[in-house]
Parts: sequence; structure tokens; C-alpha cells
Amino acid sequence: MDQYGRSLKDAVVVVTGAGGGIGGAIARLVLESGGRVVAGDLRADALGQLQQDWDENVLVVSVGDVRNESTADELIAAGVRAFGRVDSVVANAAIGFYGGVLDYSADEVSLMVDVNVKGTVWLARAAVRQFRAQGDGGDIVIIGSVAGLLIGGGKEAVYAATKGAQINLGYALDRELRAEGIRATTIAPAGVNTPFAAADGRFGDRDPSDGDFMEPADIAQAVGYTLRQPRRMRTELWTMWSMSEVH
Repeated sequence: MDQYGRSLKDAVVVVTGAGGGIGGAIARLVLESGGRVVAGDLRADALGQLQQDWDENVLVVSVGDVRNESTADELIAAGVRAFGRVDSVVANAAIGFYGGVLDYSADEVSLMVDVNVKGTVWLARAAVRQFRAQGDGGDIVIIGSVAGLLIGGGKEAVYAATKGAQINLGYALDRELRAEGIRATTIAPAGVNTPFAAADGRFGDRDPSDGDFMEPADIAQAVGYTLRQPRRMRTELWTMWSMSEVH
């Protein structure tokens, strides 16, 4: 047993977008807790340090774009080949552009919808197939955003739509799967100090690195708590805010 609930020792967790700030923090928390990680990212070079630091406990899989169903299938299959099973998946890969509804190009709109929505659906489907084959439940964790609850800036309509879809997907999966012992949780943070958050100017003159916002490790701790929960309980939606943000 861990300090609370279940131990993550030897648990096999698939994390998409593991080369980014939040994804990397999630992967490291699982590894530091004794678990094993299947780390997926479109950029193989972003995963090099993770592989170097953790060697046999991390499997780096850069098999393609999360927009493709085959990518999710291969992530799960790779975990089973390497570690014998998959216990949890974390759908973390995401992309967003800031601006008015007419400021995005058609390609940018499609990219947000395909990565954030389809990428999450494909990973959930692949996970459910494996969890059912194993027969002892599992966890699907979706990294969403408070933007999906219509809480946030006024220039992120399409991004907010994709995050709203993730939240509703999580709720619907919970209703569908909880009788099988499969839990679906959406963690929806506000501003986090990552290059993703800083890149598009959504925070105006404020820099996420100035301490006003949460850190990737804060989101990783929420994921860790979610996975450690006793099987008797579940968390459907968890919103997270820094102390300096208001809504």
C-alpha cells in the first residue's frame, strides 16, 4: 500500500505528450512511485532524457500522431509487449491556439479538434479494449482544461469547445464503464507554467514562469492521487486553480 490507497509500484501507465511539461511531470511521478511508463510523443528527441534517467522502467514510443487511431493501438500494444499489461492511460497530448473565432486558419481548427478530441477518443478506445481483456479494471485520465467549462479567456472558442468535448467524454465514459471497474477522470487545470501556456499570449503581459500560475508537478500530483484512489471510489472531474487566478 502507498501512503493513501493503492500503490503505483509496478503499475504500467501510458502517457501521451510525455515530452512536454505536464506529460513529463506525470511520467516522472509514476516512475518515482515505482511504476512503469509507456511514454508517447510525436517528438522522439523530447523523450531522450526520460529514457536516459529511467532506462528499463520507461518505454519510449514515438510511433506517430495521436490523431491517428493506430498510434493509440500501438502505444497499448507496446506496453503489453514490454511489461505484460497496461493499468492506466493518461490522455495528455493537446494543442491550442489563442484568438477570436475567425483568427484561426482552417488547418489550426482541424488540428485542435483532431488532437484534443480524436486523440483522446482513440486512446480511450484502445485502453478499454485492453482493460476488458485483462478483466480487472483500469483508469482513463484525461488532461482537460477549465476552458472546457466556459471559464477562461474570451478568445479561445475552438480550444474551449475541444476541452468541453473532453470533459463530456469523461463523464460519458464513467457512466458506461464504471460497472466494469474502469474509472474515467478528467483533470481540468487553469493556467500552468509550461511553454504551451506561454507560447500563444493568452496570459497577456504575465509570464507563467513568474510564479502566478501552477507548475506541471501540481497537475502530476493530481494524476498520482487519482490513480492511487482505492477501487471503491472514483473522481469524475477535478478543476485546479492557482491562488492568484479568479473566475
